[in-house]
Amino acid sequence: MSTKGLNEIVPGVFWVGASDWHRRLFDSLITLPYGTSYNAYLVVGENKTALIDTVWTPFADQLLSKIGKIVKPQKIDYLVMNHAEPDHSGSIPKVLSVAKNAKLVAMKRGIGMAKVYYDMPEERMLEVKEGDTIDLGGKTLRFLAAPWLHWPETIFTFLVEDGVLFSCDFFGAHLAISRLFDDEAGDHLMSEAKRYYADIMMPFPIFVQRALDKIKGLDIKMIAPSHGVVYRNPKRILDAYEMWARGPLKQKVVILFVSMWGSTEALLKAFEEAISAEGIEAIPYNLAVSDLSHLSRDLVDASAIIIGSPTYLSGAHPLALAATEFVRGQKPRTKLVAIFGSYGWGGGATSQIEDRLKQSGFKIIETLECRGPPKEVDLEKARNLGKRIAQKIKLETST
Repeated sequence: MSTKGLNEIVPGVFWVGASDWHRRLFDSLITLPYGTSYNAYLVVGENKTALIDTVWTPFADQLLSKIGKIVKPQKIDYLVMNHAEPDHSGSIPKVLSVAKNAKLVAMKRGIGMAKVYYDMPEERMLEVKEGDTIDLGGKTLRFLAAPWLHWPETIFTFLVEDGVLFSCDFFGAHLAISRLFDDEAGDHLMSEAKRYYADIMMPFPIFVQRALDKIKGLDIKMIAPSHGVVYRNPKRILDAYEMWARGPLKQKVVILFVSMWGSTEALLKAFEEAISAEGIEAIPYNLAVSDLSHLSRDLVDASAIIIGSPTYLSGAHPLALAATEFVRGQKPRTKLVAIFGSYGWGGGATSQIEDRLKQSGFKIIETLECRGPPKEVDLEKARNLGKRIAQKIKLETST
């Protein structure tokens, strides 16, 4: 069977995934301005054939059709489940109903997840351990544990002879693709890769660093994630992840705020002006209209966070409180926070936000709260605090 014109990333390895051009929301949270893709890869050896991951269930027939242009789907011997989430594994039941002799390959935690999510019987599964290999005939798959990137059962699969790392969500980006490789993608690639890192990987900093250290020992020639483009220049995304995970923080402050009648916003403007006057980038996010996933991207390398909220009833505004919980969950590397707000008859917003952040190890530089519209004395306090934050950042980022 001719494979001319098919998406062959290296000899004998084919992209058989699906592009979802019209999806606009992921996890009911992450916006998808460019859609997304569900990447699956068919590895054809001299003796055996393996499918690395599948696609979201609505695209199962498309997956089988693409496989059928290369080999008969019934001939698949192994289906490797790098990650149990439905966007990558939702089509497992359909594929295995066609490939009746294929084994589902996963590590111990993955075996358990496959039972829960896909009702997989024991006899259809093959458990592998760290460093185990499967020989397809001239193509060897080696399996590496990659826990919490971003579920506990996640693994990487490394194609030894060709140096291809199938990394599932790690190194991914939410991009529907018509051009497969990173050097063919547009200028938005790395910005979207950073946003993906922020939304999906930043909450697991220790595991990100461990994975980066683990794969340094591999001779990686290509990285094939399960969302977005394939990197035939792997250094590009490896260097980016090193920078996002361990590189120096930028001279940048992210300011999250919500304002009901303009008082909190007036304080925000005083902060922004003072920080900018010191040569530090200040990026405000109005929580009433902002995209949290873009906010998350700026948190990756910010040196400080400022949160502003009016008092709503007896505590923080619900949008500010939700953003506070989001920041706690995302675990940005900076732990420097200032809090500000306004109130009418009784405060409580700043103290509630402060209590929540302290529980997650954030260091509160200062809180500032005023009653009613801020007077000049209140604005001057905000400017002075903004200046101190900027000077602290300059001191810490210059060493």
